[in-house]
Amino acid sequence: MDRERLSALDTAFLCLESPQAPMHLGALAVFQSQQRVQSARLLAVLGDRIARLPHLRQRVRPTLLPLGAAAWAEDRSFDIAHHLYLHKLNRGGRAGLAALAEELMAEPLDLNRPLWQLHLITGLRDGRFAVLVKLHHAMADGLRAVELSVGLLDGYSDALPTAPASVDKGATGPWSALVGMTRSAAGAALRPDRLLTGLAHNAAGLPGAVAQMVGTVGIASSIVACARLGALLSPVLSTSPNGSSAPDGGATPHGGSHPASFAHPPTGRLPATRIAPMVARTSSANRRLALLQLDVGAVRQVRKRHGGTDNDVLLAVVTGALRAWLAEQGHCAESLNVRAFVPVSRRSRANDPRRGNVLSGYLFDLPVQERDPLDRLRQIRVTMDRHKAAGFARGPGAIPVLADRVPAAVHRVAGPLARHGAPLLFDTMITNVPIPGRPLTLAGARLREVYPIAPLARGQALGIALSAYQGRVHVGLHADRQTLPDLPRLAAAVPAALAALASADGSGTG
Repeated sequence: MDRERLSALDTAFLCLESPQAPMHLGALAVFQSQQRVQSARLLAVLGDRIARLPHLRQRVRPTLLPLGAAAWAEDRSFDIAHHLYLHKLNRGGRAGLAALAEELMAEPLDLNRPLWQLHLITGLRDGRFAVLVKLHHAMADGLRAVELSVGLLDGYSDALPTAPASVDKGATGPWSALVGMTRSAAGAALRPDRLLTGLAHNAAGLPGAVAQMVGTVGIASSIVACARLGALLSPVLSTSPNGSSAPDGGATPHGGSHPASFAHPPTGRLPATRIAPMVARTSSANRRLALLQLDVGAVRQVRKRHGGTDNDVLLAVVTGALRAWLAEQGHCAESLNVRAFVPVSRRSRANDPRRGNVLSGYLFDLPVQERDPLDRLRQIRVTMDRHKAAGFARGPGAIPVLADRVPAAVHRVAGPLARHGAPLLFDTMITNVPIPGRPLTLAGARLREVYPIAPLARGQALGIALSAYQGRVHVGLHADRQTLPDLPRLAAAVPAALAALASADGSGTG
């Protein structure tokens, strides 16, 4: 099988990996069987379907050229025992399931093996079992992760291609012409007769390359313009470098210390605000997971009454929950700034064959200062409409677009520094992951719940992921345990925020 090159953005996610901030996505799926749960049968079904997906047997290997790049190659020593695991809960309730899932999500994937794991979890009540999927972000964005995961389910296991849809055998992007000219010049030492032909062929691509480079500089400028560079110098809000004012969340297994929270500088739109404490701090390796559900009908009722999209309403719900939670912590929400990154797929269609990451995103300040739930929704609608009109490659949210235009060697060198840069741009990620609407099953067992789990970049203490399936919005709150030991309180604020929005009459209270 030909090797398929990792894109620059895929390489960037590899370079952002650290023990305190592993860069894998997750999804916790809960199934219900009408028969007794048979672990051996389920493992056999999953193992058989995994064997049909060549991508799951590939690992990352470095390439000679271009420098710093990597490609997917078959793992000749592939052993499914390193990827498919069985767990049995002693405590069969929701708390026990979440506790095991957060422990598993905290463990980095082995970068020397194919970048995924499946964990079959039994011991739940009422004929239920769960499957936790872990996929490295270098391997898939949210939509691609859904495709791979759904490909293991009944009726979908034969739908995915059995070979890479496209194979990248050369340099691409704005640097390809320059790389080609360099190769031509180097090859001239062996074949001087080909020098002029090779240089002419690659020079033809230079105008386009220069234009793309100019565009890349424009994207970079728009991102830097919104970077909160004072964050590195601002005094801490609720912690100090020598300790934390937050309750102790327990010892860090990897030797992490108490995190510190840095104040961000004022922004143009919010001249008197500061970054919300306990949302963006240095990272520990401990994780906390909260799982909850919302009624899709209630979300759509708000949308029909007040406009916008389902996603706008959900962003308003999250904003209201953060406002209430911050107030409960004793902070004045009117003087705080929470900036969110909202990933957006750039795939042209649902069955886009490209693997890896094809995404951009929107970056904006959540209006936690607004008391009225409807005012929060209106501001979010205006901001989202403005971002959509500007397009994917403009504005500070185009971070992934910029990353995909930077040579892999730059990511290799700058990756360790970039790990610390996320808090300069945003404080939390909020992602809405689409799931097929039809009922899904695994070995005849009905999928009842599916909770997406967002990765935590270094310096981020909270990731929020949502998926609508069968009349429910499933919400996964993924947090740094030491920074947010009271995550259940934030989880409780989410359905309360939806109820407040559904009952709001625009009178200015909320």
